[in-house]
Formats: sequence, C-alpha cells, structure tokens
Amino acid sequence: MLAAPMAVNNVPTMTPSKSWPYFDPEYDTMSSIIDPPKVFIDNETEKNATLVKVSSQNKHGTLLEVVQELMDMDLTISKAYISSDGGWFMDVFHVTDARGKKIRDEKLIGNIQKALTLQKKKWTAEFQKCPGRCIGTQTISEHTAIELTGTDRPGLLSEVSAVLAEMYCRVNAAEVWTHKRRVACVIYVTDEDTLGPIENVRKLERILEKLKPIMQGYDNEKAARSVVAESFTHVERRLHQLMLADHDFDQADSQSASTGERKKQDIVVQIGSENNYSVVNVTCPDRPKLLFDTVCTLTDLKYVVFHATIDSSGPYAVQEYHIRKLDGQTLDDEAKEKVKKYLEAAIERRSSEGLRLDVLTGDRAGLLTEMTRIFRENGLSVTRADVSTQGEKAVNTFYVTDVNGRPVDLKTVDAIRKDNPLLGVHAVPAASEVPRALDASPFSKFIKTSERILQGLGWRV
Repeated sequence: MLAAPMAVNNVPTMTPSKSWPYFDPEYDTMSSIIDPPKVFIDNETEKNATLVKVSSQNKHGTLLEVVQELMDMDLTISKAYISSDGGWFMDVFHVTDARGKKIRDEKLIGNIQKALTLQKKKWTAEFQKCPGRCIGTQTISEHTAIELTGTDRPGLLSEVSAVLAEMYCRVNAAEVWTHKRRVACVIYVTDEDTLGPIENVRKLERILEKLKPIMQGYDNEKAARSVVAESFTHVERRLHQLMLADHDFDQADSQSASTGERKKQDIVVQIGSENNYSVVNVTCPDRPKLLFDTVCTLTDLKYVVFHATIDSSGPYAVQEYHIRKLDGQTLDDEAKEKVKKYLEAAIERRSSEGLRLDVLTGDRAGLLTEMTRIFRENGLSVTRADVSTQGEKAVNTFYVTDVNGRPVDLKTVDAIRKDNPLLGVHAVPAASEVPRALDASPFSKFIKTSERILQGLGWRV
C-alpha cells in the first residue's frame, strides 16, 4: 500500500506505511443475511407449553434480545436451555401465553418468528414500551424522554408530575421503580402546544432545573439526576442501568423485617467455578420477567452467558448460568461478590411492594398530576408505576403502600373510588410473596439441600 507523498527539501518522496487487512464494515450485516436466525415453533413435544427454538450467529447481547422480545409479547418462560459456545447461539424456551396456555394463535406465532428473526430494531415502528402496549399511535421520535434518579419519598411522583404540568408538558407514558429509598423513572412527554417533542432548548433546561432539586429531596449529599435521554434503550433495561449507576444496591434498607428484609432472604445467589466457567446459581420465588432481569444484569455487566438452564415451572425459580468475562476470563473473588450483590438488587427492584391499583380512564392533560395528588392526599406512597395510553384511554398501574411502607387499608381505596368515580380505580392484590419465614418454608429445605450438594462438589457456600 502506498502512503501519501511527503515533501523533503521541496522534493516529493514516498514514505512506507503499515498495511492493514481490509475489513468490510457491512460484514456483520451480510453474514446475517446469508445465514439469518432460524426460529422453530414446536407445539407437539410438550403438553403444557410451546417450545420456541432459536439458532443464530452469536454476539454479546443476543440472549437478552431474544428474552426481551418474548417478554414484550407478554409470554411467560417456564423453562429454558441455552448454549452459545463456538460462536453459535442455540436456545430452547418453554413458553405460554398471558393465560398460561400453549400458543395456538397463528398471528402470535407469526409475530414471534418475525420478532426473533429481525436483525436490527427499526425504531420508526411504534415504540413498544411494555408488553403489548405503545405510546398511543405515536413513534418514540415524537416524544421527549426524561430520565430521573434520586431519593425516594412519599409524594415524589406527585411533585414531579406537577412540575411537568406547570411547564405545559403532557405525560404520555412513564415507568417508575423504587428500591431502598432510591427511585428511577423514565417519562415520555410531549409539548402541549405542538403535541410533539419539546424542541425549545431553554424550556427543556428549565424543566430539568426544576426537577433536579425535587429528585434530590432533603438529602443533599445524595446524588440526583435529571436528563433528556439520548438513546432508545428498552425502558425496563434502562431502569436497571439507571438504578445500577445510582448504586441502589449499596443503600441502607429502611423497610421492616416483615417486608424488604424477608424478601432479600428469599433470594439466594451462589457463585462457584467449573470447567473454566464461573457458575452462577440463582434461586428465589418465581415472578414475571425474572429471567429478563437476571440476563439484563449479566449482559450490562459485560459477562457472556455460554450455557444456562432455567426452571420456573414451580413456585420457585432455579437459574444456572455458566459465564465468563468478555475477555474470556472467569470471575475472581471480588467480581463474584459484586455479581452476587448486583443480581440480588436486580431481582428485588421489580418485586412489587404494596397494593396494586389499576386505573382506566379517558386520557387528558394533567391526568397523572391529578391521580398522584389524590394518592398523596389520602396518605398513599407509590412504590412502582406503569403509565401508558391506548388510543383515547389512559391505562395505568400503581403499586402503593402507606407513607410508612405498610399495607394499605382497603377502606382508603374505597374512599378514593367513591370520591373519584371517573378514574376507574380497581384494587388488585399484588403478586404474593412467600408468606412464611424462610426457615419454615419448602424453599429453605430446597436451599439447604442445594448447599449440601454444592459442598459435596467442592464449592464454598
């Protein structure tokens, strides 16, 4: 290869340069076109589940993408067998629909095959914020996404929504998580004047200026963050990333032993070594989207899952991952402790605290402000929220406790429903947690048996 000429004493000369092999930037795309992912739907092998078999070229994050697609179609994964050695990805998922039945709907089967064979997400399509729902009929580019993290406290969501209403912003969708007195939320807003994204830079700056002290609260030494999102990362993955960056796993838990402390005891993460892999075992009560939360955490921590076995067919989930770092190394003792702590936090974040309130009503400007004000005035604290719109309807789910984190008196909910009949408030018991002490539960016996087996294999547990 010839280099550009250099002038020496005004005489052009040629200088040697290093020659590099040519790399086609479209190689990954071309290889996926030549050998695209293969998806096979099997409704014959298993009696109570549909098998979704996926094989494709493997890259970091492929497993998360597949699990995310299945989750976004509101499918439940009861079992999974994962292998990605040798640069090839081969997985089998046992899935059921939202009613716990095998997938018989041909349209849904077609959607699964289409979603899992799609190489690159086209963000011009309707933005899938959560299973089966989108932000009205608008695309994600027609919104401004605001990310917030900070100190959680009763009435926080009410204060945030009041600021947005004051600044003439309409909330079209939002996802809010709380964990150990920390909160993270992603809020999708439009400008009330244009019904599109907020284009006025000064207005955006003023909104963020008003939100930051609210997120910081009275705890001035704790960090708070209010920014406009710069990427289209899946919202639930983004919430994990925000809370991880906020170090929620290091915060003191102020909840009583009857709630948060017991929940953490029911999560067991053990990490050992086997055949040049680090082996991560997770056992805990099963709940929706648990697989997504653990795979998301391992992926964002830059660990590669080479093999995994998942079993959530009973009340307890058992997950085993054979992992390495991206550079092929196994985990040292310090990394093992971090992974253990991060996985425990990821599992806890989505575990629903309190009473679930579903609110179905006509969508309108200021609706979130109105609802959260009513909750605050009735002594309710929001621990999790999923705000969305479907056509002209607002479809919202809130998990609430009293201001001290205790269960809500149903008389309070009845009073809210009576005073605000147009809101369509419906109380639903939250997903049940393990009601008995760990030492007296079958889960405890299972864990003790597992520990004896692992100790027999030479593990230190």
